[in-house]
Amino acid sequence: MRHFYDVVIVGSGVAGLSAGILLKEYGLNVVVITKESRIQETATNYAQGGIIAWKKSDSPELLEKDIIHAGCDVNSSEAVRLIVEKGPKLVFDFLIDRLGMDFSRSSGGELDYTEEAAHSTRRIIHYSDHTGEHIQKGLIEYARKIGLPILPSRTAIDLITNNHHSEDTQELYAPSEVMGLYVLNNEKEVVETFLAHNVILATGGLGNIYQHTTNPLLATGDGMSMAYRAGADIINGEYVQFHPTALYHRDIKRFLISESLRGEGAILIDHGGRPFMKSYSDLADLAPRDVVARAIYEEMAKSGKDFMFLDIASHYKGREPLEQRFSRIYQTCLKGGIDITREPIPVVPAAHYFCGGIKVDRFGRSSIANLYAIGETSCTGVHGANRLASTSLLEGLTWAKQAADHIRSEGEKISLKRFARIPDWHDPEYSEEFDPLLFQQDWKMIQLTMWNYAGISRTRKGLDRARSDLNYHAHRILKFYREAKLNRQIIELRNGVVNATIIARAAARNKNSKGCHFMTGR
Repeated sequence: MRHFYDVVIVGSGVAGLSAGILLKEYGLNVVVITKESRIQETATNYAQGGIIAWKKSDSPELLEKDIIHAGCDVNSSEAVRLIVEKGPKLVFDFLIDRLGMDFSRSSGGELDYTEEAAHSTRRIIHYSDHTGEHIQKGLIEYARKIGLPILPSRTAIDLITNNHHSEDTQELYAPSEVMGLYVLNNEKEVVETFLAHNVILATGGLGNIYQHTTNPLLATGDGMSMAYRAGADIINGEYVQFHPTALYHRDIKRFLISESLRGEGAILIDHGGRPFMKSYSDLADLAPRDVVARAIYEEMAKSGKDFMFLDIASHYKGREPLEQRFSRIYQTCLKGGIDITREPIPVVPAAHYFCGGIKVDRFGRSSIANLYAIGETSCTGVHGANRLASTSLLEGLTWAKQAADHIRSEGEKISLKRFARIPDWHDPEYSEEFDPLLFQQDWKMIQLTMWNYAGISRTRKGLDRARSDLNYHAHRILKFYREAKLNRQIIELRNGVVNATIIARAAARNKNSKGCHFMTGR
């Protein structure tokens, strides 16, 4: 089956849906696809803390200073200037005024601004502790209201490029262009051809290449892997941010304990009840995420324990009851037998956010014509070596607007004649049967390799071992991909090992510790 669109957007989180809504209202023929059967199943949906918004007492200069300080001066000055000048106002203009979203308010009816680590003022608005879910719901409702097509259960396989796919041999000598995607219909088990004048990748992060992650299962870095194979520039691959505080529980996995708790007074303690963060930073528990994650990791190593504790019960500073301010965390922990109003929360660092990605400019354009990337799969340069809390939703929203506006004003059309020379997917004869046990084993190998050798603390020898192991398994996985019947799991596994290799190589090249990339020993 062949589809033709002005724009195909891959991903239904804050970046993808915001871009889709804007392009639809601009009058373009646009579609959003997601590999999930539930379109609300995104990383956005699980974001707890909040989103930076305009505040009279704040300033672009102060926010810029905080972003660059957290990013260890590795940030793109142009990108940071863009987000601080446009982003906070866009939260009001687009989410609040245009889409009609509301956020938590004080007893006086004013927006309740909260603080997180490394911020110099309270500038983050939230919806209790499930801000992302609230934003996701609002975007989906508005998208449906305006008739934006959203196709679930569609797994993007590969980008279509003129050089690689066209049957016109002259395209080999032309500059590289993206002309669409090959997409697996998960339910029908057939590959569809999506041809488009522009493609926007908004596929989110890649946390599932690590043993511990706060990311949902869908986060396998599909967008970056596809762009890499198509020849797009990838940068800052070594900068993987680990959130200091994921819930450590036998039965509850991938659950984030928001940094907002520390913003509201929570203190990290060891198994003897001793606070330890002052030994690692003058900012103590409000130090940047990379500092806090390494501190917990080191305390775990010194004590031989698998986790530390976060005590909010004894130090809460909020205005409303703790179980209301952090209702999602309270209810989830309670299901696991932990009452956060009475006892500390067991926590462990976990892969949380990828600061690198597909290199893009101020409009979200990649190094390949017609290919845009926005949100976590992109690298705008905003985050540098370490992301400042609550900038991720803001970056996704800001670059969605930048990309949509650029496509409307500057986007070029591909001729139907050129599209006609793109063949449909050729499904080769397959000889390998899908074995779930081998699939799980390959994933565990990738996750343990990345956790042990390319995780919170890294060594040159460890990274050499990681690259060697990943190269060996990549060969096997790619061979299996070519010989097995295609499904979503195999596509994700291929993407996972490609992305792990990208990160390990980037980390090995960078000998200097910065932010999320921390080298120790030899």
